[in-house]
Amino acid sequence: MRIAYVTETYPPELNGVALTVQRTVDYLRSCGHEVELVRPRQPHEPARCTGDEWRTFGLPIPMYRDLRFGVAWTRSLRQRWLRLRPQLVHVATPGPLGWAAVQAAAQLRIPATSDFRTNFHQYSHYYGLGWCEPLVCAYLRRLHNATRRTFVPTHSVRRELAARRFERLVVVGRGVDTQHFSPEHRSAALRHEWGADDRTPVVLYVGRLAAEKNVDLALGAFAAMQRQRPEARMVVVGDGPMRARWEREFPQVRFVGVKRGDDLARHYASADIFLFPSLSDTFGNVVLEAMASGLAVLAFDAGAAGEHIEDCESGLLVRPKDAAGFVGAACSLADPWTDLREMRAAARRVALTLGWPAVLGRFESHLLDAADAVEIAPARTAWSV
Repeated sequence: MRIAYVTETYPPELNGVALTVQRTVDYLRSCGHEVELVRPRQPHEPARCTGDEWRTFGLPIPMYRDLRFGVAWTRSLRQRWLRLRPQLVHVATPGPLGWAAVQAAAQLRIPATSDFRTNFHQYSHYYGLGWCEPLVCAYLRRLHNATRRTFVPTHSVRRELAARRFERLVVVGRGVDTQHFSPEHRSAALRHEWGADDRTPVVLYVGRLAAEKNVDLALGAFAAMQRQRPEARMVVVGDGPMRARWEREFPQVRFVGVKRGDDLARHYASADIFLFPSLSDTFGNVVLEAMASGLAVLAFDAGAAGEHIEDCESGLLVRPKDAAGFVGAACSLADPWTDLREMRAAARRVALTLGWPAVLGRFESHLLDAADAVEIAPARTAWSV
C-alpha cells in the first residue's frame, strides 16, 4: 500500500513521539509498503523532495526552540498527492502540517487516519494560558474527527477523549525493545561514577525538562528520600527549558543531559528506582523502558503505568494529582528494609510481554482496514483491539 505518513517531529529530534514515529515508518517499509514521509526540515538539514520523503519548511515552536512545526499549504500537498497517489494519509501529529494534510486528503477523497499522542490541550495550564484549553481541545477534536480512525495509546485515554466527543477511537498501545533495554546493561563503573556502590539506592528520571512534565515533584520526592537515606543518589537524563533552574535548586542531583542508544540503556539499567511524575503524557514510553531495564517504577495511575503496572507487585501507583502520596511512596521505596528485587523482576516480566512487533502489526492491520473501508457518516463509536 502507498502511505503518506505526516509528522511534525522526527529524528534528529529526540522525544518519545519522534522515536516511535521512526520505528513505525521503518516497520511499514520493512513490510513492503511504500511510505512517503512528510515532515519539517530541521536546522542544518538539506532540503529533500523525493518520492519517499518531503522535508517541508519548518519553524521553531514557541517556548520549545529546539522543536519545530511544519508549514505547507493544503494546495501543495494536494498537488503532490495528485502525482504520487497515496492510498492512505496518516497524520501522526496535529500541528499545522497535520491540519493541511487532513484537508488535502479530504479534497482528494483519500482516506486518512490519525494518532492522538500528546495532551496539547492540557499544556496551556503549565504556561499560564489555561483559558486556551477549550479552544485547543476543539481544534484537536475537529482534526481527529475528520479522519476515519484515531489511534490512542491506552483505554483510559480512549475513555477521556470519548467523553470529549472524539469519535472512532482505536487503542493500539505501545511497545518496548526488551533486548536494548535490559538489566544486562547494568554498569558498576557507571554507578561508581555516580558515587554509588551495590547498596546505594540510585533514583532515575528520563525525559524532557519542561514545566508540563512535573519533574520538580520527582526532584522534591528525591530530597525527601535523601533525608531518609543520605547516601541515595539521583540521576536526571534529558534536557529542556527548565534544566538550568532545576540544577540550581537541586545541586545534590546529577543532571547528565541527553543520552542515546547503548549509553541510555546503561543509564536505565544502572539505576534502581524510576520516578515518573508526569500527568500530561498520554502514555510515557520511558515507563516501559524503565520496566524492561528492571527498575522499580513509581508513577501516577495513568498512561503506560496505569495500563501495565500492578500496584505493589511490578511497581507503585499513586492516585493522579496526589503529590503527597507520590512523595510518601518514593520514601517507601528508599526504606532500608524494602527489598526491591521481586518488584524489579516483576517489572521486567511484564515488559517482556510488550514487544513492538505485535503492537505495530495491529497498527498495520488497522491502516489496511481504514484504507479499504467504505466511508460512512461519523458515528460516536470506539473500537479496541
